[in-house]
Amino acid sequence: MTEHDALAPMYAEARNRGAIIDLSDRAKWRVTGPDRVRYLNGQVTNDIRKADERTALEACVTTAKGRLSGVINVSASPTFLRLDAEAELRGPMALRLERYMIADDVALEDTTDNECIFHSLPPASLVCPDGVEVRKTRRFVKEGFDFIAPRAEHGRLLADLSSQAVLIPASLAEVLRIEAGVPKWGAELTEETLPPEAGLDLTAIDYHKGCYIGQEVISRIKSVGHVNRALMGIMSDSALAAGMTLHPESDREKQAGEITSAAWSFGLECWAGLGYVKRGFAGTALAARSRDGATVGVKVLDLPLVP
Repeated sequence: MTEHDALAPMYAEARNRGAIIDLSDRAKWRVTGPDRVRYLNGQVTNDIRKADERTALEACVTTAKGRLSGVINVSASPTFLRLDAEAELRGPMALRLERYMIADDVALEDTTDNECIFHSLPPASLVCPDGVEVRKTRRFVKEGFDFIAPRAEHGRLLADLSSQAVLIPASLAEVLRIEAGVPKWGAELTEETLPPEAGLDLTAIDYHKGCYIGQEVISRIKSVGHVNRALMGIMSDSALAAGMTLHPESDREKQAGEITSAAWSFGLECWAGLGYVKRGFAGTALAARSRDGATVGVKVLDLPLVP
C-alpha cells in the first residue's frame, strides 16, 4: 500500500471525527516577571493583553524593517506568558527576544524539552484529561484546541486523545496546512517576508495596539493599501512542487511568482499548493514551470483552498 492509499481514508475519517496533531516538537518558552505583558507587547504585532488562560493568539515577531523573525502563539497564565514557535526557531527566536530585555523585569525560560502540545481540529469534541491545560486556538484557520502537559505525560495524553479523534501523521498535517492556506516558516515565511504578504495581517496583527519593533513599516504598508506580492492558493491536475515558478500563459518568459509548498489534496482531489503571486497578475492565466523546463497549467485561488 502506498502512502497515498493509506492517507486517503485517514483524511476522510479526520474530516468526519476530527483530528489530533502532535506538536510537541515545537519550540516553547515561558516569559515571567512583572513586566512580561508590557515587554512582549513591545516586541510583537498582536495585542498580548488579549491573550488569556483560555485562548491563544498568533503574533509576528519582526525586525525594525518590518521583516519576519518568526510567528509565535501566545497564551497567558497567572504568572507567565506561554509562547511556542516552529522547531527551527528555537535558537534564533530566543536570541531575538532576549536582545531587547534591557530595562524590563522579565525572564525567558526555554521549556521545549519539558512540555508537550497536542492540537485538535474540528469536529472533534474532546474530554480533557486531568492535569492538562487547554487553549482555544486557530492554528489551521478553524477553531481548535491545544492540550498542554508536562513532557512526562506525553504517552498518557497521546493515548487518551487518540482514542477520541484521529491521530494524523506529519505528512497529512502538511496537506491540511496547505488546504487551509497556513504559511510555514522555511516555506512561505522567511527572514525576507513582510507579514502582510503572507496574509498574516488578517490573523496576527493589531493595528491599534501601540508601538512595537517594526510597527512603522507595517503601518505604512497598510496605508499604501497593497503589497507587491501575495500568498495565494494554487491548484492543478498535474503534479506541483515547491520551487516551481509561475508564468503567464501568454508570456512564459515573464515570472509572475513561485510555488512554496505543494501536496496532493484529498479534499480537492487534485494537486494543491501555496505560492506568492506578484501584484498585477491577478486574474491572469498562469502556468507553473519546473527546473527542467516542463510546464503545467494551474488555477490561482484565494485562501483557504478547502474551507
